Amino acid sequence: MKNWILAFSFFLPVQAFCQSTLTIEKIMQDPKWIGTSPSSPFWSVGSDTLFFEWNPEKAPSDSIYFITLKNHNPQKASPGLKTSLIADRSVRYNTAHTAMVFAHDGDIFYKSLKRVRYVRITETADMESNPVFSFDGKKVVYQRGDDLYAWDIVSGQTSQLTRFMNSKPVKPMEKLTEEEKWLQDQQTKYMQVLRERKEKADLEKAYNEAHKVKDNIPELYSEGKPVFGLSISPDGRSVAYKLFERPKAGRATIVPNYITESGYTSDIPGRQKVGEPQSTSSLFVYDFKQDTMMKIPTDSLEGIRQIPEFYKDYPKEYERMKKEDKPKYVTFGFRSEWSADGRYLLTDIFSIDNKDRWIVLWDAYAHRLIQADHQHDEAWIGGPGMYGSLGWIDDNTIYFQSEKTGYSHLYTYDVKTNQARALTSGNYEVQSTDLSPDKKFFYITTNETDPEQKQFYRLRISDGKQERLTTMTGGNKVTVSPDGKQLAILYSFANKPWELYLQKSEPGSKAEQITDKAMSDEWKAYPWRVPDFITFEARDGAQVHARLFKPANAKPGAPAVVFVHGAGYLQNAHRWWSDAYFREYMFDNFLADHGYYVIDADYRGSAGYGRDWRTGIYRHMGGKDLNDNVDAANYLVKTFGVDPHRIGIFGGSYGGFITLMAMFTTPDVFAAGAGLRSVTEWDNYNHGYTSDILNEPYNDSIAYHRSSPIYFAEGLKGHLLMCHGIVDQNVHVQDIIKLTQRLIELKKENWQLALFPMENHGFEEPTSWMDEYKRIFNLFETVLKK
Repeated sequence: MKNWILAFSFFLPVQAFCQSTLTIEKIMQDPKWIGTSPSSPFWSVGSDTLFFEWNPEKAPSDSIYFITLKNHNPQKASPGLKTSLIADRSVRYNTAHTAMVFAHDGDIFYKSLKRVRYVRITETADMESNPVFSFDGKKVVYQRGDDLYAWDIVSGQTSQLTRFMNSKPVKPMEKLTEEEKWLQDQQTKYMQVLRERKEKADLEKAYNEAHKVKDNIPELYSEGKPVFGLSISPDGRSVAYKLFERPKAGRATIVPNYITESGYTSDIPGRQKVGEPQSTSSLFVYDFKQDTMMKIPTDSLEGIRQIPEFYKDYPKEYERMKKEDKPKYVTFGFRSEWSADGRYLLTDIFSIDNKDRWIVLWDAYAHRLIQADHQHDEAWIGGPGMYGSLGWIDDNTIYFQSEKTGYSHLYTYDVKTNQARALTSGNYEVQSTDLSPDKKFFYITTNETDPEQKQFYRLRISDGKQERLTTMTGGNKVTVSPDGKQLAILYSFANKPWELYLQKSEPGSKAEQITDKAMSDEWKAYPWRVPDFITFEARDGAQVHARLFKPANAKPGAPAVVFVHGAGYLQNAHRWWSDAYFREYMFDNFLADHGYYVIDADYRGSAGYGRDWRTGIYRHMGGKDLNDNVDAANYLVKTFGVDPHRIGIFGGSYGGFITLMAMFTTPDVFAAGAGLRSVTEWDNYNHGYTSDILNEPYNDSIAYHRSSPIYFAEGLKGHLLMCHGIVDQNVHVQDIIKLTQRLIELKKENWQLALFPMENHGFEEPTSWMDEYKRIFNLFETVLKK
C-alpha cells in the first residue's frame, strides 16, 4: 500500500526539468529577502507630514518613518516624536472646526485652534476614550469604563453623566403581614440590645436621608450584560447604548499542543463550532430632558418574519415556522452615529441568520423608528461596505452602501422626503468610501476600470460628478490628507510589491515615488513574470477571471497545475501584489520554469465580481466553485494542448478544501493534488463564516453533506498529499485526522499525510514552508511527468 503518515520532515529529491535560478529554499526563506514595503500611512493633523510604518533596515519589526511636504526624504521618527504623535484619524473637531479633542495614552486632550489653548482634560490611571463635542459644542464628553463624563470648556469642571448599574436595587417589602409585624415587635420588645441598635440605625438613616445630596445622575441598568456603542447626542439630550445578550455558554473546542517548554502536552482553548447559539443585542436611548428610557423596537421591521427559502427543502420545519410566525432574532451593528442636530440616531440592524440588513433612524424627539433601507438576500448579506460604510452627510441626509443592484454601490437617503438616490451604478464594485471633512465629496475606491484593478476617485455629492485621481495600473490604496490636497498612495503591480507614492489630489497629477526598498537586489536578479490576465468561459456561460503562468518554449502535451486560492471570499486574479499569496506567486514562477502551465482562477465565491459571484457557492461549496477550477483545467487542454492526464491541483485552507473535493468528486480530471490545512467536514468549522454559506448543520443538513469532502472520499483515484499544522487554531487538525481514518477504512492508496507539529493555520517557520512545498513539487514531478 502506497500511503505514509509523516510526522516530521524528511529529505525529498527535487528533479530538475530546466535551468532555473529559483529554488524552493530561496522562495520560502524569511520574506525579508524580497525587500521591505511601507504600510499604514497616516497624516498629521495639519496635513504637512505623512507618517508610515517601514523597515528598510530589516529589523525584527517595523518603525515609524515620516516625510514632510517640504522634504520628501523618509526619516525615522525619534522616540519623542512617536510619543507625542497625534494622527488626524484620531481627532474629532467641533462643528465650526475651531477646536479639536483626542485621546492619547488613555487620557483626553482639548486644543483650541483659534486661541491656541491646549488642555489635558484627564490624567488618571483609568482608560478614558471616545471624546466628542456635545451640549452644542460647550462640553467635551468622553467615556471612562461604561460611563460618560462631561468637561465644561469654559469652567473646566467635570461632571458624571451616566451611572451604569448591573441590576436594579432590591426593593424592601412594601407591607408586613400581621403575623410578621407581631413577630418583629416581639423581638425588639424583649431584646434591649436589639432594640437600641434598631433605634440607632433608624436615626442614622433619617439623618442621611435628610442631608443626602442628590446628584441627578441617571442610573442605567445593564443587568449584567456587556455595554457597547455608548454615545451622546451632539445636543447633549440623549444617550444611546447597546447591550449584548449572550446565550448560555456553548461547548468550545481544544487544540492539543504536543511540543511545549514543560514537556507536557497542553490544551490550547479553541473556538466553538458552527451552530452554537449566537449573541443578540438591543439598542437603548435615554432622554435626559424627559427622563425616559426607550428600547428600540425591531418587531415591525420589514421582512422580520420572513422564512428563508431553504426551509422549503424541509417541509415539516417550514410549516411549523409559518404557524409560529415569530420575528427573527437580530443584532445591532457596531456603528451608530447621531445627526449633527442631535435628533436622529443612525444605525444598522442584522438578522442573526444574516439574510437581512436594515438601516434605521431613531427619532429621539418623537420616539419613533424610521426604516431607511432594507436589503434581503436569500443567501447572505455581504460584499464591500456592508459593515461600516454608513454615516451622515448633513442633518437630513445619510449615506450607505447596498448590493441591491447586484453590485455594491453608494447611496444617499433623505430623511425628509424618504427618498434614496444612487451616487454610483454599473457592473462594478465600490470597495471603499470616505467622506471628505467638508462633506462635499466622497473619496471612493472602485474596480470600475476592470475587476483586476483598484483605482481611486473623487465623487462630488451635489451632482454625482466623478473624477479619477489615480492612473497607475494595478492596486492603489489611498489615504487623503485632512485638507484634501494630497494623496498618499500605496501602489503595487503583479510582480512589484507595495511602494509609497505622493501625489496632488487633482486629476492628471503625477505620482512621485517616496520609498524604493520593496525589492531587494537579490529579488530583482530574477525576471519575475507578469502573468497573463485572462478570462475563460465556464460551463454555465459565466466569464471567469484568472492569472496564467506559461512555461517558455512549451510544447503540446505539457503538464499543468491549477492553484486554488483560499480565504473563501478573496480575490487573487488581480494586477496588484498578492499579500496573501506572494509565496504561491513565486512558486508559480518556479513551476513555470520547470515546464508547467499554472492557472489561478477567481472561481465562484471570490471577491470583486458582485453579489451573484459572491453567493454562487450558497448551500453547495464544492459545486460551482469546483466546476470553475475544473473548467480552468479544460481551458488549458483546449487552448494550449496540455495533456489532460497530467494535470495537478493544489491550494490551502479553502483551496485545500477544493483540492479534496476535486480529487474525490472529479477524479478523472486531476492526476495529483495537494490539499493544505484543508476543511474536510464543515460541521467542524466556525460559525460566522460557515453559517452564512451553509446555514446551520441542524437546520440544513443537505447543504453540509454535499459540501464536505469526507463524505466523498471513496472517489479518490489519483495521488493525494495532505499537509496540516497540528496547532492549527482555524481549521483544526481534527479535520484531516478524521479524513485520514476514513481513507484507511476505505483501503485507499497513493495518499500521504504530512503533519507539522509547531505550525498554526498560517505557517511561520521558513523550514516548514520549505518542507511543505518540496513535498508538493515532488508530488507533481513524480506523478505528472512520468
